[in-house]
Amino acid sequence: MITVTTKQEMQQLVIQHKSSGKSIGFVPTMGYLHEGHLTLVKEASKQNDIIIMSIFVNPLQFGPGEDYDSYPRNSARDKKLAKESGVDILFMPSPENMYNSQKSIGMTVLNRTDILCGVNRPGHFDGVVMVLSKLFNITMPDRAYFGLKDAQQFAVVSGLVEDLDFPIELIPIETVRESSGLAVSSRNVKLTTEERKQAPALYRSLQKAEDLIKEGVQDIDAIKGVVEDHMRSQMQAEIDYVEILSFPELAPVSIPNGKLIVAAAVKFSKARLIDNIIIEV
Repeated sequence: MITVTTKQEMQQLVIQHKSSGKSIGFVPTMGYLHEGHLTLVKEASKQNDIIIMSIFVNPLQFGPGEDYDSYPRNSARDKKLAKESGVDILFMPSPENMYNSQKSIGMTVLNRTDILCGVNRPGHFDGVVMVLSKLFNITMPDRAYFGLKDAQQFAVVSGLVEDLDFPIELIPIETVRESSGLAVSSRNVKLTTEERKQAPALYRSLQKAEDLIKEGVQDIDAIKGVVEDHMRSQMQAEIDYVEILSFPELAPVSIPNGKLIVAAAVKFSKARLIDNIIIEV
């Protein structure tokens, strides 16, 4: 595995590989790698000759008061896991290398952001599409891999690739879960012992919505109410949202029909957890 720290060197390596006819699979991450990230690498390895992983904690997607400085980081551990999982090139640029001191261009996401996590994180997805546009241009992948735990991000990135005509195939990968059902996340380390016991109830609550929809219940508000009641009975956490929307459009629905996402977010003392289930009705 080669570790690269500048975008200039990264581009040159990619050009060399592509001139040799090799396909590129790309896994963008913010590091503190876990099983979910490694699953993306595993899937990418099945379809591509060269696997590039980026580790970059993107300052543009953290708003005021958010956890950029305290976001978990462990470069030595990440390098070890990336190498063991089969990454060929690990791209670890600094913020100074990624961004000029004064930007000439900004990006604004117009759709799919006024719901779910986007409501309370203004500008977050603007930062996401800016960094991914840069990473896509730097790594020039044939395919890029994203976990569906953050389904809103996948929906936004789908719009980015379509609108800007990136010649990239986006590959969604199902959420990786612990045996309890809890979605694997870098932020799980911030849960207290008691909160970790309660956290799997988030997924179980979503499963209740899935069961009701499959049983033919048509009242969206009633379904959401069942989810919220189960959360309150099982977790000492603040409910941020519970939504049932079309996917990937993230538009409200009057009755369960078509491809849907049932999504929720809760806030524990030091960790905000998100989860979702995507179903076809």
